[in-house]
Amino acid sequence: MENTQNLEVSRLANAWADLQAHAEQGNLLQADAYRLAFADPEFLLRRETRGLRMQLEMLKPDIDQAEQGVENTVVVFGSARFLSPEGAQTALEHATASGDPQLLALAHRHVRNAKHYDQARLFARLVAGYSARKPLKDRLFICTGGGPGIMEAANRGAHEMGALTPGLNIALPHEQSANPYVTPSLSFKFHYFALRKMHFMMRAKALVAFPGGFGTLDELFEVITLVQTRKAKPVPIILFGTDYWKRLMNFEVLVEEGAISPEDLDLLHYCDDPDDAWRIIREFYQLSQD
Repeated sequence: MENTQNLEVSRLANAWADLQAHAEQGNLLQADAYRLAFADPEFLLRRETRGLRMQLEMLKPDIDQAEQGVENTVVVFGSARFLSPEGAQTALEHATASGDPQLLALAHRHVRNAKHYDQARLFARLVAGYSARKPLKDRLFICTGGGPGIMEAANRGAHEMGALTPGLNIALPHEQSANPYVTPSLSFKFHYFALRKMHFMMRAKALVAFPGGFGTLDELFEVITLVQTRKAKPVPIILFGTDYWKRLMNFEVLVEEGAISPEDLDLLHYCDDPDDAWRIIREFYQLSQD
């Protein structure tokens, strides 16, 4: 039996070595019917094998997170465009020196929105600090989309507390790399938005949505819909930044027009302070404060 296992490992290694040799030598892979199917990129990238690619994209992050004990997450969404306070201050200094009124207006907006970066970072520190004192099975891990802005802030806060912090990145036409605070062994890159959003929900015990754009809204409404239709278990859905969210969306109109039930609004919690956001989650799950 041992010899059989070693032989199988050898075959896998040989298939990988073949691909690696082509890559290192800069040789293009040509179609090869004799190549093992799993080691044939041209085959795996065919339209007919899309289902296999989706299954692999489902399995890889799931297995890796399970092996590292990441079972319960607090997902943080928000704008990728908000700068850190230090980054915003640098932008303001450059804009002031340039004398360009448009750059100056943009820099002042960066300074104003940098508070959201700070709050996301502080919130993540609260969650990570609590979890550091708990057994692995009871820990809550900060999970983000792995990019810049609010995502970076949340990963940064967890990283500063010594916690593992996953990032679920997405391949986009304008290449986006993971922020430096995502745990390397938990830094995943997706092709399919649908699979990425599924992974957000698979382990999520809460969602905290900071001010953001279309991507944040997409992810937010996906979660609201899943919880409202009971396709997912109820979780706290926190809209951080009351003024932003209430200026952006008047959910009461949906009730007035009969598009949703009045109790559907109870799915949402508004807050403006990291401690309040963490309190909402603690009370929902009756977690101790120690």
